[in-house]
Amino acid sequence: MLIFDADDTLWENNVIFERVIDEFLEWMVRPGLDRAAVRTVLDGIEAANAPTLGYGSKVFLHSLGECVARLRGRAATAEETARIAGWAAAFAGDRVELMPGVPETLAELARRHELLLLTKGDTEEQERKVAASGLTGHFRGVHIVAEKDVATYERLKRAYDLVPDETWMIGNSPKSDILPARSAGLNAVFIPHRHTWVLEHDELDPDDKKVLHLSAFQELLRHF
Repeated sequence: MLIFDADDTLWENNVIFERVIDEFLEWMVRPGLDRAAVRTVLDGIEAANAPTLGYGSKVFLHSLGECVARLRGRAATAEETARIAGWAAAFAGDRVELMPGVPETLAELARRHELLLLTKGDTEEQERKVAASGLTGHFRGVHIVAEKDVATYERLKRAYDLVPDETWMIGNSPKSDILPARSAGLNAVFIPHRHTWVLEHDELDPDDKKVLHLSAFQELLRHF
């Protein structure tokens, strides 16, 4: 069984957020407050909001509003709120940009193995992206969850009677894809992405022989 992450593993995602953040930082800078300082404040707000509000563009835009209020020392004005709302368009639409080699690689892997899709975030938003990807036919099941933690992987193990030594979680996030899957006894494949969200970073054990490190999605065919 191969379990696939979606955002930034099958299709581009965080790069869209980073483009908006780049515009936001430019907007917020002022004498005595540079881009790095604004980003630090925003990262802290997002880290605080994620456990209670979850993930996705709606929470992200909410965090931008909080950041404006904190940096300005007052509530966001109607004009500022409207500017933030305008960035919602960056996340709309019915298309996703698949990572190189994903369609053909998944098609071949689906002929050899059973596949699952596991993604976290806003249900409606993730359902839209999954549908837009055109990849659902390759998967035995698609699971959209609020959080990818050890309990999530344990539930999947029970739901599909997974054999840990024969199950691999494949993704770009050490925090959500690799470490909790390993804690649940599963194998893992780490395919890093240069735009992985800062809050998804974490340290991996370089001596863990049950984590396979690849540089590109297509390399999966050499191992599975």
